[in-house]
Amino acid sequence: MLRYIIRRLVQMIPLLIGVSIIVFLLGHLAPGDPVRLLLGEEATEEDVARLNAIYGFDQPLPVQYLRWFTRAITGDLGVSIRQTMPVRALIFERLGATLELAIFSVVIAVLLGIPVGVFAATRRGSLWDYVSMIVSLIGVSMPGFWLGLVLLSYVALHVPWLPMFGRDASVFQGLWVLLTQFRADVFLTGLRHILLPATALGVSMMAIIARLTRSSLLEVLGKDYIRTAQAKGLKYSMVVLKHGLRNALLPVITIVGIQFGAMLGGAVVTETVFAWPGVGRLVVNAISQRDFPLVQGGVLMMAVVFTFVNLLVDISYALVNPRIRYE
Repeated sequence: MLRYIIRRLVQMIPLLIGVSIIVFLLGHLAPGDPVRLLLGEEATEEDVARLNAIYGFDQPLPVQYLRWFTRAITGDLGVSIRQTMPVRALIFERLGATLELAIFSVVIAVLLGIPVGVFAATRRGSLWDYVSMIVSLIGVSMPGFWLGLVLLSYVALHVPWLPMFGRDASVFQGLWVLLTQFRADVFLTGLRHILLPATALGVSMMAIIARLTRSSLLEVLGKDYIRTAQAKGLKYSMVVLKHGLRNALLPVITIVGIQFGAMLGGAVVTETVFAWPGVGRLVVNAISQRDFPLVQGGVLMMAVVFTFVNLLVDISYALVNPRIRYE
């Protein structure tokens, strides 16, 4: 297992280098001069040239990239052009909110999607099976931003204790306070603020998990060892949960990992709709302002998180199915 983890970490290096090159080139080749946007239309050519020299924009692109990448390796992602603050500090200030939203959305999707998929698989061909799959199809088809607007219009406006915008407290910090100080106020405050955006972000993933769980479990339930377990007199519920579901979870774990990474990017729209102070919203504002260091640092950080999530997903296979070995 250790050799596998080391090998995967080494394989991540060229991937992240490729991501950094693409992000750097797309940012610098996009139309718009960040220095002129910062100084305004009345800036003189001398002022523009001086600020370009300060930020290194007067150098050739390969030189700019090598300078930025060598600093990024050490953790220095540069300084934001618009906010004149270290990019690393700005990202880490918002990263917790984005990860919290993505994790909570995954929790909602898994807790709802797997039971719905199991329920549909064990009642194949019944009315409940058709209803659950139709609902899942609708969930897959709904754009997250549209569902977010619906939740704001028809839920938040009519439920006083559900805030419409912003983030007042962290759910995980509130959970820690609840476990250590036996105070539920911080946890409930964070839960009220994250419930709607997490639902808008997690419904599509929940529908995908439900459909995949159903199809995977139906395939497993047709295996010989399932019929053998039933012939031995085991309860059907025990056969489904212990022997069937455990082997059917491997593709579900894969899609959860992929969708979690997609949520880090897809949360941009949800964060904008609900004014959630995450990295996605920060990067969107930086793109409109041509803040190259902030865009590059934000996308690179998301790529690092995504690759580590995929590594954790691969490691989790061995925990779900002990027969899997990475040697």
